[in-house]
Amino acid sequence: MRFLLLCLLTALCRCAVVYGQTDGVAAGKCVIGTITVEGNSVTRRAVILRELSIHEGDVVVRDSVDGIVAENKLRLFNLQLFNEVEQELTYPHKDTLHWHLRVKERWYIIPTGILQFADRNINTWWADYRNDYERISAGAVITDRNFRGNLETVALTVQAGYTQKLGISYMLPYINKRQTHGVGVVAAVARSRQTYYTTECDKLVFAGGYSGPVIWRQAEAGLAYMYRPGYASRHHVQAVYRQYEVGDTIRRLNADYFGDSSSRARFVEVNYRYEYNGVDNWNYSLKGEKLVATTVVRAGIEGLKFQSYVTVEAGVFRSLLPGWYVSGIVRGRVMLPQDQPYYFRNGLGSSTDYVRGYEYYVTDGYNYGLLRLNLKRQVFNNTYSLPVRYLTAVPMRVYPKLFFDVGYINSPFVNGNTLDNTLLYSIGAGVDVVTFYDVKVRVEFARNHLGGNGIYLHFNSE
Repeated sequence: MRFLLLCLLTALCRCAVVYGQTDGVAAGKCVIGTITVEGNSVTRRAVILRELSIHEGDVVVRDSVDGIVAENKLRLFNLQLFNEVEQELTYPHKDTLHWHLRVKERWYIIPTGILQFADRNINTWWADYRNDYERISAGAVITDRNFRGNLETVALTVQAGYTQKLGISYMLPYINKRQTHGVGVVAAVARSRQTYYTTECDKLVFAGGYSGPVIWRQAEAGLAYMYRPGYASRHHVQAVYRQYEVGDTIRRLNADYFGDSSSRARFVEVNYRYEYNGVDNWNYSLKGEKLVATTVVRAGIEGLKFQSYVTVEAGVFRSLLPGWYVSGIVRGRVMLPQDQPYYFRNGLGSSTDYVRGYEYYVTDGYNYGLLRLNLKRQVFNNTYSLPVRYLTAVPMRVYPKLFFDVGYINSPFVNGNTLDNTLLYSIGAGVDVVTFYDVKVRVEFARNHLGGNGIYLHFNSE
């Protein structure tokens, strides 16, 4: 009996020793004790903690703490909610780390002025239409980017001038406790007295007058669902009813505008978008990888029969040496069926997908591919302090660069256009300026395969 009791006591002691070894923090590691947040007068603490790569109770390697701090600072900046993010680390106990976050919030209710050109970009407006002010739409988008502190976005758009528009949208990114599911609604109406009706000689041809009758109308309303399982990945599904209508003038000039000599196109559009943002900065990327894939299906009610297409954007961003960066961005589209009305087959040059150096041209078609290569150098990076509550810090970064672009689009509709079914390429140099509230300015000099040279101005990313 004594022997059995001795064996039992020995086993219990061994279990206690094993339990104590696994329950403690191993050498060279520490546990995240508490995470405190200061300065978030609007933003809820849960929204901030949702973005962090670590949480209270996690065990981390001491040597990795500096890297974790730098990574999470970028994560919080990518929320586009804060002008400044400061972090303070203390060790109240030997193996316990206390992490204190101090943020300075932006001005969330932002009335953004609209200065929109009837043409595809400011360069075309300036060169082809001699900066005609009547081709400008002006207005404002009043946006609350952090409604109720939950990262909700409420936006009201009011626009007058060349194109009149009224729109409203609401996005609630989190509807569950884990902050992974979200919903949204959108509705808008627009109209214009002038619009393009065809493409000739690689240029859009317009009809209508600045003071004549309205010849183009648009209305849309839809619902959205978002799923964000992790920090870098996001799924977005949207179902929208769209209606376009043009005057008889457009229908007579181009019977294929909406197809079958129709003056109206009504359809339901369902699109699915997947995003992976594994880059350092979502606003202006220098390191990491990015993937955006979109599938769109349109079921026609009137004018448009059926359309589907898939677009893909993949980007790789690397740092070669301190201050030197290289990137490659690929974009492409595949459309089915390969027989669509004119209005729904816009390709390179009609949006942000264009070969640099071809800003003055449009190439319509179905399937296309685009490659952009960049080599840039950071020559200036500074932050200026201001005694303004919502503009306490004004960052300024400058990147001179060299670039090379190549693109191709297939199209059976020639109509005097020379750039369809042709390999387009250009080489150039420029400078990017990135500053407060995610403002980006690109000034680029490019030479295309036609031998044309030009200096171009843009206000978005590559």
